Amino acid sequence: MTQKILAGRAEDPSLSSDLLRVKIDQVVLSREPERALSEALLAGSRKFAVEVAVAYDSRCITRAGDAPNPSAQRAYRDALGLGLLLARPGIGFPAAVHLERFGSPARLAVTDDPRLASVGGAGMLTLVAPPAQLAEALATGSVWIRRPRSIQVLLSGRVRPFVCVRDVGLELLRRGLREAVHRVDAEHGAPIVIEFAGPSARLLSVAERAVLAAMAPQLGAAAAVFVSDEKTEVYLRDQRRSKAHRGLSPDPGAPCEDAISVDLSAVDPLVLDEEGVVRQVRELADSPVTQVILGGDSGASLRDLLAAAALLKSKRVPPRLDFLVAPSSRQTLEVLAQSGALVDLIATGARIVESDPRLLTGELYPPPPGGVSLRTFDPEPDQPPMKAVIASAETLAFAVATGTVGDPRSFKRPVRVTVPRTLPTDDVLMVRKTKGKGKEGDGSRAAPLEAPPVHGWRTAQTLPLVAQRGKPEQPSALLLGSLDDVRWIARRAPELSGAVRVVIASHIPAGVVALLAGTGILALRADADALRALQSQPSLGLPAPAEWNGKSTISASAGGKAVELTFLAVGAEREWTAAGSARTQAVVAAAKR
Repeated sequence: MTQKILAGRAEDPSLSSDLLRVKIDQVVLSREPERALSEALLAGSRKFAVEVAVAYDSRCITRAGDAPNPSAQRAYRDALGLGLLLARPGIGFPAAVHLERFGSPARLAVTDDPRLASVGGAGMLTLVAPPAQLAEALATGSVWIRRPRSIQVLLSGRVRPFVCVRDVGLELLRRGLREAVHRVDAEHGAPIVIEFAGPSARLLSVAERAVLAAMAPQLGAAAAVFVSDEKTEVYLRDQRRSKAHRGLSPDPGAPCEDAISVDLSAVDPLVLDEEGVVRQVRELADSPVTQVILGGDSGASLRDLLAAAALLKSKRVPPRLDFLVAPSSRQTLEVLAQSGALVDLIATGARIVESDPRLLTGELYPPPPGGVSLRTFDPEPDQPPMKAVIASAETLAFAVATGTVGDPRSFKRPVRVTVPRTLPTDDVLMVRKTKGKGKEGDGSRAAPLEAPPVHGWRTAQTLPLVAQRGKPEQPSALLLGSLDDVRWIARRAPELSGAVRVVIASHIPAGVVALLAGTGILALRADADALRALQSQPSLGLPAPAEWNGKSTISASAGGKAVELTFLAVGAEREWTAAGSARTQAVVAAAKR
């Protein structure tokens, strides 16, 4: 399916090259929208060259002294005139909202947010790109990407009562899907797309498919994509977007790098514990729970929220437990309210919280000390690590009802939930270009647009070695020991590109390599022994960029000894690394004027 999407958009339909120039349908910005928008505006475009360009301004909660960014306001205002859609705070988490309003089968999107992988539930391929590449997509409608490889997940059987799709995702973790992604990525040096197929893939609703697709970043994959079938068509019709439907399914015998089969009827309620290990719910039975967060942008579909509300009807939250509900989108909140489920949750003792992205990182409502914190959404790789237990909505409902972790099958009688077919689709918080002109002196015009700074490589350098997360006080080389550490730097690459010049790890996913290269960060691989040896050294010496050309390894020095490190960037990515950015020549020329 991935090859089908790319073949119709690539300059080389045979997909024979490692790097492909492909046409982009959508650009989705949510982490630092103003950065990519500023670069795109500097290119001098009269109109954005993609079907859909959306920026999500999702920071809902502000504090005294939080002043608006004049440069961001200027970028938003000017970009609206070029076709940008601006989602205002309160519309919901970007991944959930984009699935509802813009998710389109057999389309290709680039984004700055890995959590947009959930849109693959609608059969849409979404890849993460550095800010300069996002700007290029906006300005020209095409970008360079690495040719992905595929791993198939074949689903069969039916889920049993009190087992959610979230449990199926955790079962995939337990079956070794993360290790399979790691192996194929390391073998081929290509981003991995997880393709869900099999007879039971067609039994899942689009919202349930999105829950599974959302796990791609946790597995080290670049994206995930589902078949597009009659269920997808019904979903789009309910969203009043039936014209967006296109069929998408794998050809019989289509090649893939690996395949994993899962019988849904054999899946039990599971949890991902605080150490990142998948366990049976009964292994944590009777553990006291002090916090429950139901909702978020992934892990719980609308059906799951309605089921949890039905299970908790007439129940009361225990005295020492905080029960928070974070509806994934404004549409979800409206459906909960119209169906009466929201009243049931509030009567139980739930507190409704806003869809602020800091909820996902643990900056808002972090796990309290003592007891277990349960939540449905995947954690962000943040500092410090968030010690929470991930489980399904029905497992969370049991915890709220009893105050302890337990198997939701103890409810004995499953609830029957019917998801409404008439869904609210009013885009009142989506700002589009208007005919009126902005007023002079509104403050947003005063801030000039500036291209973000770049940090290129020109000469040989000796950099301090740092073996922990955080922003170094001086340009340094960062040693990373886990996939979460790599995801952490990938999330912050644009803001840390001046302080972090090199990233060294035993495994860096190919999609992350391209992201780092696009911000001028040198991505290197070292085996476990070399990584341990580097941790005892104070600094790392690297040769000039001229010595990298055409080589697969870089000869560095540490402690007076030579160290061979694998250079992971390929093709144009090496040029981006040396230049400090994937910025197009058009943007560079405009920035100099």
